[in-house]
Amino acid sequence: MTEIFEQTDRMSDFELIQNTLIAKDVYKMTLVGDARFITSPGQFVNVKIEGFFLRRPISVCDLEGDRLTLVYKVVGNGTDVMSRWQKGKKVNLLTGLGNGYDLSLAGERPVLIGGGVGCPPLYFLAKRLKSMGCDDISVALGFNSACDMILQEEFVALGCDVKVATVDGSAGVKGVVTDVVGRDRTHFYACGSPAMLRAVSTTLDIGGSVSMEARMGCGFGACMGCSLPTKNGTKRVCKEGPVFDAEEIIW
Repeated sequence: MTEIFEQTDRMSDFELIQNTLIAKDVYKMTLVGDARFITSPGQFVNVKIEGFFLRRPISVCDLEGDRLTLVYKVVGNGTDVMSRWQKGKKVNLLTGLGNGYDLSLAGERPVLIGGGVGCPPLYFLAKRLKSMGCDDISVALGFNSACDMILQEEFVALGCDVKVATVDGSAGVKGVVTDVVGRDRTHFYACGSPAMLRAVSTTLDIGGSVSMEARMGCGFGACMGCSLPTKNGTKRVCKEGPVFDAEEIIW
């Protein structure tokens, strides 16, 4: 019960400013509200959807003052409802959930590795690293097809060195994201499917941080529904994660 009471001040209504289709089944949502609890790239918010018992966890793509950007994919009934929300709607969020990426690990030449809708939190991360004076940022993005591509231009606009891989070869290099990861890097930050994270973590010979996926109930550690076995015991993806040291995960 303690965890539940601790989260009440993180719950607030945001105003929907924009909700736009940006790729196949992928939407970019912009909201304005009290975002002061969002402090680190890699954190997420929990979105309340009328008619559904569980909230939907969505990673933070960007934050400028009280202007919050979320990028999500329609994968079920809940996100389908979200895709039909219009400008002016009040959206209830739990904000600043989870532990994000540790920026102090980046070194001089980090690489950010994203797969599909795992790319959005890495954009927020890239912006923060740039603000710290990290200029040599490599970004490797992997998609099934060109129609699934998101945020490539935004990363380029930040001044990142961006490489793209698509499974069908319709854009960038034909292959998977590990095919376009540069080897002369100091640390990797990754977000994507479990298979992609496993491949990255077992292929690269540098330290890394991975954002893990799990089905969530409460989103803040009370229900234990997203527990994950690690080398250091069972941990909750929503509370101790979603970001973990790649070496800690049992692949």
